[in-house]
Amino acid sequence: MKEAVVRWGGILAVGVCVALFVAFRVPRGISALSGKHEVMRQLQQENADLERDNAAMRDRIRKLRDSSSEKELEIRKRWKLQREGETSLLPDPARK
Repeated sequence: MKEAVVRWGGILAVGVCVALFVAFRVPRGISALSGKHEVMRQLQQENADLERDNAAMRDRIRKLRDSSSEKELEIRKRWKLQREGETSLLPDPARK
């Protein structure tokens, strides 16, 4: 009886060692799992950044929709317009 327990214990120990070896060495093992966790973390960070950018854009759109002065400033900036009597300074393109 004692010999059978020792034999099965040895077989079990060898099986556990083989399972651990396979888990750590095969391409789909624990190292691949940790790599996938890193990719997931990067994608979650990218999603958070995009969500923050989207919120800023939504806020900008809301300001442009609600405020006529914001609209005017945006139009003047994009089309490089100025009011009569205003002076603007432009950088010299030859100097760099």
